[in-house]
Amino acid sequence: MNKKSLLIISLGLASLASARAETFEDVFSAVEHMGLGWNLGNHFDSNSGDTQNMWIEAWTDCTPDSYETAWGQAVTTREMIHLFKEAGFQAIRVPVTWYPHMGTIQLEDLASTNWVPIWNPDTWTGYDIDSTWMSRIKEVVDYVLDEGMYCILNVHHDTGAASTAWIVADENSYEANKERYEALWTQIAEEFKDYGERLLFEGYNEMLDPYGSWCFASLATSSGYNATVAASAYKAINSYAQSFVDAVRATGGNNSQRNLIIPTYCSAAGEGNWSTHLLDPLKELTLPADTEKDRLAVAIHSYPEVSKISDLAAVVKSMISNWKTYLMEAKNVPVVLGEWGTQTENMHPYKKEVAQEMVSQCAEAGVATFLWMSLMDCTTTFSADDLELIDVITKAYYGPEGYPGAGISGIQADAYDPNAPIYNLQGIQVKDASIPGIYIKSGKKFCIQ
Repeated sequence: MNKKSLLIISLGLASLASARAETFEDVFSAVEHMGLGWNLGNHFDSNSGDTQNMWIEAWTDCTPDSYETAWGQAVTTREMIHLFKEAGFQAIRVPVTWYPHMGTIQLEDLASTNWVPIWNPDTWTGYDIDSTWMSRIKEVVDYVLDEGMYCILNVHHDTGAASTAWIVADENSYEANKERYEALWTQIAEEFKDYGERLLFEGYNEMLDPYGSWCFASLATSSGYNATVAASAYKAINSYAQSFVDAVRATGGNNSQRNLIIPTYCSAAGEGNWSTHLLDPLKELTLPADTEKDRLAVAIHSYPEVSKISDLAAVVKSMISNWKTYLMEAKNVPVVLGEWGTQTENMHPYKKEVAQEMVSQCAEAGVATFLWMSLMDCTTTFSADDLELIDVITKAYYGPEGYPGAGISGIQADAYDPNAPIYNLQGIQVKDASIPGIYIKSGKKFCIQ
């Protein structure tokens, strides 16, 4: 058994003990311990996404359940989170979109679904986060932490390309929204300031310039690059990052030493070679001034385009080399791959090969990886396809033997002792496995759909 396996086996007890210590572990240790993660995507980041069609606000009762299931996801349960712990994941990122739950959103009139948050301030009043929404987020964060896992809590589709995005990489936008943004993080930080070191905050998600440029700032302008727009975008990103750190630290308690995560512009990973500006998001990121040493990590996302399997290893290697050069070495910070996947999700012909290469190379480089959804999509249990992908991912991270805990490896039900008792994942013996789910027999897991 390798050193990584021994480390992860002892992680549960070690993290509980360190969470009670006077001093939090530094961010390098936190990223190492997070290791293998997953995104609880589309559960709490769902939103109407269009100021001209605020359909959730217009046509639902706007309860937490309405938002949690709006994009087709199942209501999150403690049992769902437990499955990921059992499968070998050590961390879960909880993406949250906050704007529908801040203050009061007023649609233009009762017959309209239009909302104009920026151009008409009267339609978005107040900064307070709805207490019912906050309570539900806290409940799910507790699910994760109660499993001994790490949790990343963020601000998600308040940024992005949708017309509802209000956190924009632009100096004027920053000045207009600074007070609301800092109020948002002050409230989140206050709610969780007594939580231990396994909870990390991420300041924002994929923040874009006013043109909605991906890859690097100003790409979507008519010229393909505009130095003025780009400079404003990178300055705004750095300003938002500083506001985030300042707001969290000012709440005191455990937040005075909490590990925090700063994404690059649009969470760009600097991959590709078709433009000299692709590395700008890495180069132009300035780490915020912080009252604590070694408490900041940088987040990037990657959904590599791979047309030839023979290119895959080199593509990933080149990308990680850039992270080392421009982030890990130049800025002396660890890197979190906050989202990764394939361009076409589950239909990608090289899905398993991408998983193997991304996770194994990142593990070697000390980069924590968080798969974007792909598992348990719109359900509350793993499918047979999910289990196969988990098998690839865990072996890429832990080694050929897979997860050194119960593990999910070699799912051959016909190899089990037919007379062996069947247990559910809570360790309770059941009469049969007729209900869809995951069960344990003869010490191995199998899936019934």
